[in-house]
Amino acid sequence: MARDIPLPKDDAEEIVASRVLFPGGLFSRGILSGRGLSLTARILVFNVIALGLLAASLFYIDNYRRQLLGERFERARSETEIAAVVLSKVNPQQRPALLGAIGASQNLRLRVYDRSGKLVADSFTVDPGTVSFIDLAHEPLLPRMARVIDRILDFLVRAPNVPGYQEPNPDTAAAWPEITEARHTGHTDVRQRYAGDRTPVITAASLLGSHGAMLLSLRHAPDITQSVRDARQTLAIVMGAALLVSVLLSLFLARTIVQPLRLLVRAAVRVRLGRDRAVVVPRLPERGDEIGLLARAFSDMTAALRQRIDAVESFAADVAHEIKNPLASLRSALESLDKVEDKGLRRQLAGIAAHDVTRIDRLVTEIADASRIDAQLSRATFEAVDIAALAEGLVGARARRGNDRACTIRTTGPGNTSAVVAGDPARLERVFENLIDNALSFSPNGGEIIVALSAHDGWVAAEVIDEGPGIAIDARERVFERFHSLRPADEDFGSHSGLGLAIARTIIEAHGGRLTAQDRADGRTGARLVIELPDIHRDEESA
Repeated sequence: MARDIPLPKDDAEEIVASRVLFPGGLFSRGILSGRGLSLTARILVFNVIALGLLAASLFYIDNYRRQLLGERFERARSETEIAAVVLSKVNPQQRPALLGAIGASQNLRLRVYDRSGKLVADSFTVDPGTVSFIDLAHEPLLPRMARVIDRILDFLVRAPNVPGYQEPNPDTAAAWPEITEARHTGHTDVRQRYAGDRTPVITAASLLGSHGAMLLSLRHAPDITQSVRDARQTLAIVMGAALLVSVLLSLFLARTIVQPLRLLVRAAVRVRLGRDRAVVVPRLPERGDEIGLLARAFSDMTAALRQRIDAVESFAADVAHEIKNPLASLRSALESLDKVEDKGLRRQLAGIAAHDVTRIDRLVTEIADASRIDAQLSRATFEAVDIAALAEGLVGARARRGNDRACTIRTTGPGNTSAVVAGDPARLERVFENLIDNALSFSPNGGEIIVALSAHDGWVAAEVIDEGPGIAIDARERVFERFHSLRPADEDFGSHSGLGLAIARTIIEAHGGRLTAQDRADGRTGARLVIELPDIHRDEESA
């Protein structure tokens, strides 16, 4: 596992700079700093903020305008109905003067149509200044721009289409749809139109008594448009501030993504160039998002790569050292053959040379096997393997061959307990061969070697127990190192490569298990090599 190592000066300075540029709680910790919230979620949140505020403001303005118009509609309805009641009580000859007075006081234009639809009275004949419209020919630029914005906003919120206001010619009751509707239903009808400057014109028609006459009131409401535009201006300021905040947040978001990626890229380049063996890939432990996961995965990958490279270099050095010894002995024997005349000594030198050739051949074979074992196991397809059956078959085959130095090898089974694991049968058999060979090399002639099998707590255990001198506590890990060989004094020199236990542990760990060296459980002298492999049904039982 990779260790956290202090960052190089340039990497540390870049991280410190980011904290200086974005100090404080909001920017240096929490959601915005990338803890816990994924980059996808943050990007969506930050980019939707401005659009959400814009959409909310548009609908708010439209709702605000609807509320104002609704209030004016009710007011126009009430005013028209009250004026109709008052006018119906007075003499027709007095109505023009009363229309002018009501229109001037309420800022209305009132018209009365008789039963045939003819205009009989108009408040404009008394006071034409109560309702007026802007001359568009002399309108300033800003109001024109405001009208364009009004049209755009109406389109965005899908506002209903409002007809434009135009004085009818001739002015009769038939020219006003609200009068027709009021006559048909008997109730006051209120309509809206737009003046040329897109300010609301509200008209209301009501029955004038029981004689079929109609009253039409007209109110020009530019104050509604002005109120809406004022609200829109306020919201525009808010939106500008929101846009600024959104831009700053986006820049910060980009920095939180780009800066660590740059650190990782720089580290990756240095690792690729191989100029500095002490290159440290930042792990970014404070980040809980995808970049943090990437940084830690990249750091672990780099550490594993370094370990693999170191292992390869160490392995190559060990191979060179191990092969150099028999080669030196072989060269010395061959060089001496030409100088020695004694036939007995020559036969002895030839025997040494043959022994060295055999030793080199064994070394090359086991070295090639050890170097390929990881790749082969990574491609292997595991199957269900009964460890008890495998061990018993192997022990039986060795007994039939009869080359175990008169030692007795026996197995003790797991009883009625299943001892099935997922693995490569050939490789697992190689493990047992190596462990039994190792036990035989340390066992006295006629000694006993026990292969004890058991299963418990989701693990299958296999113990290879001998009656040799045992393994010292401080050497119990070193015996699994490649080319480490602590052999018995009477053993033929060079008969073992020192790779057997290393290969066995590599195979067991590739199967998700453990291989350790321990004392005998019964207290007697000897070594106990313990294999532990996960039971094939362990995951199913835990689920």
